[in-house]
Amino acid sequence: MSDAPKKSDLQVRTISAAVMIAVTGLAIILGGAVWTAFVCAIAVGVLWEWVKLTRAGTQNPAERGFWNFAGMFYVGTCAAMLLFLRNPAFTLAPLLTVVCGVIAVDVGAYFAGRTFGGPKIAPAISPSKTWAGLFGAIAAATLVLFGAAMLWRSGAISLTQAGRAVEEVSCFGMQPCWYLGARVVPLFATCLMTGILFAICAQGGDFFESWLKRRAGVKDSGSLIPGHGGFFDRVDGLLAVLFVLGLMILFQPGS
Repeated sequence: MSDAPKKSDLQVRTISAAVMIAVTGLAIILGGAVWTAFVCAIAVGVLWEWVKLTRAGTQNPAERGFWNFAGMFYVGTCAAMLLFLRNPAFTLAPLLTVVCGVIAVDVGAYFAGRTFGGPKIAPAISPSKTWAGLFGAIAAATLVLFGAAMLWRSGAISLTQAGRAVEEVSCFGMQPCWYLGARVVPLFATCLMTGILFAICAQGGDFFESWLKRRAGVKDSGSLIPGHGGFFDRVDGLLAVLFVLGLMILFQPGS
């Protein structure tokens, strides 16, 4: 009898995950108005859960107002970044690289944490997060980013619809594009530093959401996704990475 609920829960989680992957993949491929509608729907769902969590954490009207504004700024910036990364000037490569990098953080952290265990980072906030998991997250994100960089250098993928001829002239604010001509070791070092940024931001986003949930006294941010909690639970790490990337673009020199 005890195995039946576990099996049923696993089936629900598996079906929900398959639906999420299919819907997200379709929205990414179609782009345009479909992608915009998808991003807006997710943003509204996350913001609704954010408001519920923060309202449960305080009764002070001023604090609630601050958290409402912070949520609109945070979620709005992340939504804008998703729309920016899927704009017609780009191929799918920039968006997929960011998404796959964040997925790699989660996968690397999970397997490294399960394999090596060890000291917890902040057990009072998130008891399952270990330092070994963080290093595994960094390693996995670095490999994904380095793999994408090597595919780009080889010409297998392009960042923009204009193609390699334009990208060689300028990329990421550099003229000419340093990344396409860099040696392998410096390129890997750059991917490692970016992987560290991805891992710290993604895990930081997870910690932040866990803190909000503990403050509100709840296990999940919502119940919109059967077996997976709420939207915020699924995209907490991605939101943090997108937010930092958005700030980097917004405040880059010469912007």
